[in-house]
Amino acid sequence: MNIKTSMVDFPSNGRTTPGYLARPDDKGGHPAVVVIQEWWGLVPHIEEVADRFAAEGYVALAPDLYHGQAASEPDEARKLAMALDRDKAVAEIGAAARYLKGLPTVNSQKVGVVGWCMGGGLSLSAAAEDGHIGAAVCFYGRPLSEADTARLEVPVLGLYAGEDHGIAVSDVRAFERELERQGVPHEIHLYEEAHHAFFNNTRPVYDPEAAADAWKRVLAWFGTYL
Repeated sequence: MNIKTSMVDFPSNGRTTPGYLARPDDKGGHPAVVVIQEWWGLVPHIEEVADRFAAEGYVALAPDLYHGQAASEPDEARKLAMALDRDKAVAEIGAAARYLKGLPTVNSQKVGVVGWCMGGGLSLSAAAEDGHIGAAVCFYGRPLSEADTARLEVPVLGLYAGEDHGIAVSDVRAFERELERQGVPHEIHLYEEAHHAFFNNTRPVYDPEAAADAWKRVLAWFGTYL
């Protein structure tokens, strides 16, 4: 499928937020997803993932939560992530969902949200906060607290790594049990041999097999719930 891409500015928090928009090159109605960056920022890898969604028939918007800043080294990325106003970022993700719903090429009432690492945790927080989001996918993001999990009303797909040294498997399993207890539709999949950031094909820990399987699960999840 041919796609179109562009940088856009969408209204948020009384101002505007930049973002990368990728969509099928046609006039038909499509479902939509918000694509949330890792701690590196809105880098080419995230734009490429948005392109992949567009090629699958989605209108995808990756908001630039760092507003023009990006990192290539972990120390720099850590500083940017620590400086991020999380509440503002969650509000910007909700604003991105509302912007997508207003586009003439989008035909769904609910918008999906998917994120990786820092963005994975933000995808869960946004899903708990914003009623415009209809399904969430979290790649190796920090699980929600018990209180925030109780606020979730949308299906959650969690994709985690067994060799993740930042997020313990025990925490993932505890989150899974809490989702079950709260009656939230969910699927938590653990790639036992994979490492954190296994989906990012620009990083040394990239795991092609796990990434390919995870991509199929994401498309199936959004295909079911959007």
